[in-house]
Amino acid sequence: MNVAHLTDLRTHHPEAIAEAAARRTRRPLVGPSGRLMIVAADHPARGALGVGDRPFAMANRAELLARLCLALSRPGVDGVLATADILDDLLLLGALDGKVVMGSMNRGGLQGAAFELDDRFTGHRPADLQRLGFDAGKLLLRIDYADPGSLTTLESTARAIDAMAEHRLPVFVEPFLSRRDDGGRLRNDLSADAVTRSIAIASGLGGSSAYTWLKVPVTDDPDDMARVMETSSLPAVLLGGDVGKDQDGAYEKWRGALRLPTVRGLVVGRSLLYPADGDVAAAVDTAVGLL
Repeated sequence: MNVAHLTDLRTHHPEAIAEAAARRTRRPLVGPSGRLMIVAADHPARGALGVGDRPFAMANRAELLARLCLALSRPGVDGVLATADILDDLLLLGALDGKVVMGSMNRGGLQGAAFELDDRFTGHRPADLQRLGFDAGKLLLRIDYADPGSLTTLESTARAIDAMAEHRLPVFVEPFLSRRDDGGRLRNDLSADAVTRSIAIASGLGGSSAYTWLKVPVTDDPDDMARVMETSSLPAVLLGGDVGKDQDGAYEKWRGALRLPTVRGLVVGRSLLYPADGDVAAAVDTAVGLL
């Protein structure tokens, strides 16, 4: 991946990004299959660069772009979720033609920061997504009942949902109930009760839910997912997350949850782009096969 070429374009012809966005071939969010397979790469902008035991696995931009281009080239992959810097690179590389493009909207809750739960909207705005002809947005909603910063995030999330509805753009809301452990590190609660509550809260935000999707994790006990997903009628995709070395176990969890009536697809990032065995194409093809 020639990052120097991208830097030259950015230096001498920054308008090339908008030009590439205007030329991009678009497609419907959901195709004839009714399923959606999205590769996620919005982690670096939150300072979350680690994969497994490699704390800076995603720090090499050339390697990340190469892995993304490979993943996007595989049959059955519908599109990508990322922040502006990565999407701009992919536009310049011509990798987004005919793909669903989802912009990451709030990246202010930096990993490990004292203000992590005051997760402000520092990424794509609804107007940016519309101007660039992108297809959807995604936001992260982590709620800690003991942290006042969560209220700010709740309110700003509701207003973002309103703005996306005004632009008639789908927005994927990724909700969690979270809490800090004894060491101060933020942990997401993946119990069935917590995921149920987070879905109920997220589904009711904003003045309209017409364009709201959910992006939900598989619970600690995957057998609970049927009950959990009864909480809302909103369409949902499953969050992949960092599955570590148990790739097969993750696939089995996803396989079961994908059978549920409101679940319409997968949004998976690090576990496909940086699989334990290093074979990106095989990991992506296996995930697509689950759909």
